[in-house]
Amino acid sequence: MRVLPFLLVILLLAACSPGDIATMVNRPTAIPRATTQQALPIPTPSGPRPTAQVLTDSAPVPTLEPELTSAMNAQQRLLVELYRRASPAVVSIEGSGAHPPIDGMDMPDGRLPVSQGSGFLIDQQGHIVTNNHVVEGADSFTVTFADGSIVPAALVGSDEGSDLAVLRVEALPLATAPLRLSQQAAVEVGQTAIAIGNPFGLQNTLTVGVVSGIGRDIRGPSSPNGGSFAIPNIIQTDAAINPGNSGGPLLNIYGEVIGVNTAISTDSGTFEGVGYAVPASSVARVVPELIRVGVYQHVWLGVSMEQITPQLREQLGLSTAQGLLVLNVVPDGPAADAGIRADDLGTNPATATRFSGDIITSIDDQAMVGPNDLRSYLDTKQVGDTVTLTLLRDGAQVTLPLVLEARPSASPAAGR
Repeated sequence: MRVLPFLLVILLLAACSPGDIATMVNRPTAIPRATTQQALPIPTPSGPRPTAQVLTDSAPVPTLEPELTSAMNAQQRLLVELYRRASPAVVSIEGSGAHPPIDGMDMPDGRLPVSQGSGFLIDQQGHIVTNNHVVEGADSFTVTFADGSIVPAALVGSDEGSDLAVLRVEALPLATAPLRLSQQAAVEVGQTAIAIGNPFGLQNTLTVGVVSGIGRDIRGPSSPNGGSFAIPNIIQTDAAINPGNSGGPLLNIYGEVIGVNTAISTDSGTFEGVGYAVPASSVARVVPELIRVGVYQHVWLGVSMEQITPQLREQLGLSTAQGLLVLNVVPDGPAADAGIRADDLGTNPATATRFSGDIITSIDDQAMVGPNDLRSYLDTKQVGDTVTLTLLRDGAQVTLPLVLEARPSASPAAGR
């Protein structure tokens, strides 16, 4: 598989310098104390203060008429009511762990805070959805509800490939109800997006924006050769999300979960207008498996590929303007078993003058223009599903069935 370039993901938990994409786990931050200064003497009035002179006989500025504010007032009432209903299901999560071992040193017996993030109640059995990177590295968890109740939580399952995890608590505050996942087939750019979470540990903070983009990719789990897989179908939003928001819900105006806030693009380490959320469709597919067996199996093709561009088409003399060039096929992978052929010339697309491998043009009649199309489509499939690939092979169209297999946790190549 081909290693795709991605923005650098920087875990704030690791205290790295700010990068392009940062997951949003918060660490307690010391607030600097004010510099102590010598108090100056306060002058004592020598007599009664003079009556202030009246400078105007104008009445205070009148408030705006209701007909002018009705639309804003309706939006304000919506947000107030949405927060009142949804906020009790949103929690703050703190993870702790033993001190990491250091060669030649005795480690203290106490536990250390590892992470702080957000989550939300997903069902009546006490399951709480959050991010994988919120629970990663911790072995003990506490959950704080909106009413201040603090209860222990146990890790049920986690999945690095979607950055989702599930915790479970044994007790809930009275009348706490789970949030609903949106059943809409698609999230639309421009729709209102409302985030509730715990940025910088500030309990149950609400921010509002819009869905700025859909179908984004962010960096996922690493592969052994230094590359990484991708997490596809990500929602982009400008609703302010910051360290500590990770795992909290992104809601629509009906109070339904459309995504799980997971990362930001940043040069400073804090929000700069571009946030990312794992879509509700992924939550609906992955979370039930995490609850059932603790893990989720992602599918893959086992190929390395390159998108056809106008330059490559001219350079390689290709007969099609769009598709995916199969550069390499992983031995014994799904693509190899299906008979997909890689380029046998060891083609470097930057310098080659011809191409001898298969070109993937569609899967199940869905056009494959770029790698994102393939990743997004495969993300909707499960292990054991059969897909039909349409290829160009030596200028002729070929159709092959392919049975999808589980993606290995440590693959010899990254991509799909």
